[in-house]
Amino acid sequence: MEKIHSLGRRKTSVARVYLQSGKGKIVINKKDYKDYFPTMLLQSKVEQSQNTIASFKDFDININVFGGGLTGQAEAIRLGIARALVKMNEDNKSLLRKEGLITRDPRMVERKKPGQRKARKKSQFSKR
Repeated sequence: MEKIHSLGRRKTSVARVYLQSGKGKIVINKKDYKDYFPTMLLQSKVEQSQNTIASFKDFDININVFGGGLTGQAEAIRLGIARALVKMNEDNKSLLRKEGLITRDPRMVERKKPGQRKARKKSQFSKR
């Protein structure tokens, strides 16, 4: 099997995922994923796509991720892995779609407007 390349995005994070046959090793930015993501919640987000189709030990995954925070990066990786698994086998799409792993989350941070303190917060109104 050749290398399969896919892309995952979430907020400002971008993850490039390279999937190839192997022994189940996941490497993120040249580190093991358990070292890169310290909490179990983030580690389970990375593993979620593979656990859904029960193919955890079949592939080696190499990931380059940048931008955003840890949660955004973990969710970008999850989407990238799901897309790579669909490229590999189209039958996986229905299982991953049921779990909501194929859908890209479009929510982004709203921009700050001029004359306001934040995106929506305004300075206090003074009558006199």
